[in-house]
Amino acid sequence: MTNSPKPFEPHESGALLHGTKADLEVGDLLVPGHRMNYDAGRNANHVYVTETLDAATWGAEMAVGEGRGRIYLVEPTGPVEDDPNVTDKRLPGNPTRSYRTREPVRIVGEITDWVGHSPEQIQAMRDTLADLARRGLDVIYD
Repeated sequence: MTNSPKPFEPHESGALLHGTKADLEVGDLLVPGHRMNYDAGRNANHVYVTETLDAATWGAEMAVGEGRGRIYLVEPTGPVEDDPNVTDKRLPGNPTRSYRTREPVRIVGEITDWVGHSPEQIQAMRDTLADLARRGLDVIYD
């Protein structure tokens, strides 16, 4: 793979994806109750997944912690619902195909040949997130 992911385009595998910096193995479970990828001071009540490589790439790139970003193919063990953090007002209709679940999600594979966003795109996203935090608008509906 040589190109950055395209927004709103489902991954060719048809699988659900999870981007993070956690070093996991096939068969491991992601479970709610652990530190959030984006806010090390909060525990997540859900596990977040997506059908698009672009959204998973942002997850891998924006996750807090050390190490490289990773993108896992995952299978939920229970029902999933639209992620209200991106589907309510920001992107109606869920074009990012982002979901969440209160049930464990099993790692079934890893995408290792993904290409990230440009340094300029990453910095712009970090600047936007920092601005939202400064204005108290970095709300996560979890």
